[in-house]
Amino acid sequence: MCLGIPGKVIEVRDDAALLMGKVDFGGVRKEVCLAYTPEVRLGDYVIVHVGFAISRVDEEEALKTLEILEQMGGLVTTELETMGPGMDRPAVLSDDGSPATFGSASAPAGAATSAAGGPS
Repeated sequence: MCLGIPGKVIEVRDDAALLMGKVDFGGVRKEVCLAYTPEVRLGDYVIVHVGFAISRVDEEEALKTLEILEQMGGLVTTELETMGPGMDRPAVLSDDGSPATFGSASAPAGAATSAAGGPS
C-alpha cells in the first residue's frame, strides 16, 4: 500500500534548480521535493508521497485526513519515523540532526519530540 500524507508547507527554497521545502505533518517536519507542485506557496497544504509533494489539497481536507490518520495510531508514526518499509535510518531529524522520536506523553499524538523528549 502506498500512503500519501497531507502536510503544511513551512519553507520553500530553490536548491540548485530543484524546488525544495520543509513540510509540517502535525509537528513532524520533513524535507520534501516540491518540483511537481511549483505553484505551492508557504502555508499551502500538499499531499506528500515518498518525499515528493504530488498535489495541493485544501486545508479543511488536509486536516480531516490528518485526524483520520492520527486515529490509526502507530501505523502512520512508523511511516514518518523511517524512510518507509524496510528502511532502517530515520527520515525525520530534530533540528540538532538527531533522529526525532514520537509519542511523548506531553506531545500531541503523532507529534515529533527531540531526542531529549521535548518538542522538536
